[in-house]
Amino acid sequence: MDGAKEEIKSRLAVEDVVGGYVELKRAGRNLKGHSPWGVDKTPSFMVSPEKGIWHDFSANKGGDIFTFIMEVEGISFREAMEKLAARAGVDLAKYQGGDRDLSRRKLRAKEALALATKYYQACLVRSKSVCEYVFYNRNLNRGTVEEFKIGYSPASGKALHTALEKRGFTEKELDEAGLLNRFKTDMFRDRMMVPFIDTSGDVIGFTARILKKGEPKYLNTPETILFNKSRFIFGLYHAKEAIRRHGFIVIVEGNMDVISSHQAGVKEAVATSGTAMTEQHLKILSNLSSDIRLAYDGDAAGIKATERAIMLAGDLGIDLTVISNYHGAKDPDELIQKDPALWQQAVEERVPAVDWLLNKYEENLNLRLAPDKKKYSDIALKLLSYVKDEIERAAYEEKVAKKLGVEVSILREKGERLNKKLEQSASHKYLKKPKTDFKPDHIKKIEDSLLALKVYGGITNTKIPLDIPEDETRLDELELIFNRDHESIANPNYEQEATDLLKRYNLEIKKHRIKSLNEKLASLDEESEEYSDILKEIVELQNS
Repeated sequence: MDGAKEEIKSRLAVEDVVGGYVELKRAGRNLKGHSPWGVDKTPSFMVSPEKGIWHDFSANKGGDIFTFIMEVEGISFREAMEKLAARAGVDLAKYQGGDRDLSRRKLRAKEALALATKYYQACLVRSKSVCEYVFYNRNLNRGTVEEFKIGYSPASGKALHTALEKRGFTEKELDEAGLLNRFKTDMFRDRMMVPFIDTSGDVIGFTARILKKGEPKYLNTPETILFNKSRFIFGLYHAKEAIRRHGFIVIVEGNMDVISSHQAGVKEAVATSGTAMTEQHLKILSNLSSDIRLAYDGDAAGIKATERAIMLAGDLGIDLTVISNYHGAKDPDELIQKDPALWQQAVEERVPAVDWLLNKYEENLNLRLAPDKKKYSDIALKLLSYVKDEIERAAYEEKVAKKLGVEVSILREKGERLNKKLEQSASHKYLKKPKTDFKPDHIKKIEDSLLALKVYGGITNTKIPLDIPEDETRLDELELIFNRDHESIANPNYEQEATDLLKRYNLEIKKHRIKSLNEKLASLDEESEEYSDILKEIVELQNS
């Protein structure tokens, strides 16, 4: 696909692609603007039209037009390629070889789903009783129904099947699109239809709510060549612009919560559709914003979902908070029906996720009893192992110790002795030890500056232990970093700067290594050989 990539690049200027999301102003040979992720106060986003690249110094991201669309839209490379190819007028089929058949099948599935959406919309308009349900029972207005392309599937077993066959679609094509059940009749019957719309605006499936009594209440499209539930985020297509503008994301539990929230003016709402949150979901969302607000119920399922979100967010630098004040309503949808303004207020009155969880744990325990104190400390310490910032974690340790009526040192000693085999309560039994093999952003930024000096600073005496990348886009990005680092320095001494920066880098690497080893130590038996080896390495690092 390299040929397709180069053709797309030749047709689309980086400033035009980026300019659709960032207001750019000329700054010499380059262009500058504010970060689309809302993390800078002064313009820190730079574009080089000459080299066809961009770099966001505040968010520490960069690359070409493909990486930009992947980051800002929260999509895969393949999806970014398809999106940019469509914009550039490039036919990807001629570059795909063996994938040509799959591309053709995907295209036919999208065409079938697009027609199905229009068919369901027409059926909704023709049914007075369904209109009453949608507009009066669900309190959706016409604008919302049109925006989310809501429709109705007839009760007849082959209504859609027959309609699409007349448009030239085979049974196999309808089956691949997820529109037929195992009996080869319509998958959805007598249900309110809500399309799954991907970030490019294409329908890739449906969620369907039953109108009368019966099970299942909601029926979703199965996994298909288009729909992957572990990646799909409901409402993201409609929420992207609001997320970029306001800098936060609200994750609710249900698809109807999303629709009601958008109608109520909180258009940053999304949901993981019909599945628990996955690491892929959170990675996609974290590319759009680090301010993620959970609007889950306060029941056992909501506690479990919040725990899982904290576990997954551990290595992504996410500011995770919980929206908890529903003013007596059981969920966002019910609160919105009560008063949309109260929902808007609730979104602003969020609390840190760890605080919310600690309070929920405490509600179910009697901390005057020794066994409950033990349970609380076990749960809390496991939870705090996912808090990456040392100062933040220390503050929580003090808070937990105060609740338990013990010294912080005692709590920390227990935390160091905890291992994976400790008995876990049902509310956090699935939590795993956080990853420790990642490099924090501040270390990555130092590496970027060192590499930029190594490549463009003419460094000869200072040995920088980092390999020069071979990728041309990455080299161009390093040149942007080099120019940015030194644009205001009259007589730079690159050798001295490299020496000072390398000392700082080695110190940060050592601190990070010690921190990672301490986290691993907490999961080991004190009598084990590995425990002794790691303890020895920690002492050597501290004394070096």
